[in-house]
Amino acid sequence: MKRHSQCKQLNCFFFVWLGAGFYLTATEEKWVKHYNMFDYVTKELRTIVNENFSVLADRQSISGHSMGGHGALICALKNPGLYRSASAFAPIANPVNAPWGKKAFTGYLGSDQEKWKQWDATELVQNYEGPDLHFLIDQGLADKFYPDQLQPENFKNAVAKAKQQVSVNVRLHEGYDHSYFFVTTFIDDHLRHHASFLN
Repeated sequence: MKRHSQCKQLNCFFFVWLGAGFYLTATEEKWVKHYNMFDYVTKELRTIVNENFSVLADRQSISGHSMGGHGALICALKNPGLYRSASAFAPIANPVNAPWGKKAFTGYLGSDQEKWKQWDATELVQNYEGPDLHFLIDQGLADKFYPDQLQPENFKNAVAKAKQQVSVNVRLHEGYDHSYFFVTTFIDDHLRHHASFLN
């Protein structure tokens, strides 16, 4: 009930925020203790995997869907050299300009919109400094959240302004929505994308 109450205070309109929290590190007092998904993905989870599985720690890529797609993009951009490639299905690619992002960032980060930019892939990629980084983004054109909430074209345009060697392939697909059927249809392409940079 406490978490539901917190969500009501933030005026959430879908409860997924109680889980991932936009893959950021919250700074507002009522969220700061538990909403650190960025640190979990880029530090804690990696340590668990590296210590318990036979993996090559220096060869990693990251992918995600929707809010998780946003997470994949910012995790790669905020950790130069950690991931060789990143991909996303229907990511929230420019949250500082999207209704979902504005509401979540206000709750988790406060009202200073300059702080928001530190967690926005479209903002981050323009100033990225690090090794070459390669993105693949797939977006369904029947997605009810496109373009208002997702805005992958904004990210594509920002890549053109990047200071370092960053590439992105944004593919738009007729007839596909925001569902996991969309993800399963094109997941092989994403695995091949990552494999080409992990070899």
